[in-house]
Amino acid sequence: MGMEILGTTLRVCVDDLDAAAAFYEGLTGAPALRFERGGVSVAAIGCFLLMSGPESELEVLRKVSATIAVKDVDAAHAALTRAGARIVAGPVPTPAGRNLIALHPDGSVFEYVDRNPVA
Repeated sequence: MGMEILGTTLRVCVDDLDAAAAFYEGLTGAPALRFERGGVSVAAIGCFLLMSGPESELEVLRKVSATIAVKDVDAAHAALTRAGARIVAGPVPTPAGRNLIALHPDGSVFEYVDRNPVA
């Protein structure tokens, strides 16, 4: 049995977050949700996740191709492992739900998240 994928978020590293956010707000018609995550400034706009910060931080974040929303991270973990992916990190709880980072056999890296906050 596979996993149910609810949507994807495209991760974009940018030099000028304000300029990039203005462009993507104009493009999507959606307002930017801005927050900080471990020294990186983030703007979530529609399906785009813009990130700006020190190169040492972005270097790690650039390795993740996309964020994939799933119904349940545990089910994703099982499906990924069964299919031959290697779980690099997680599952770990976040304020919005749980996430894990998986290395696919082709070398691509994806973040999987669910919307199940830990009680």
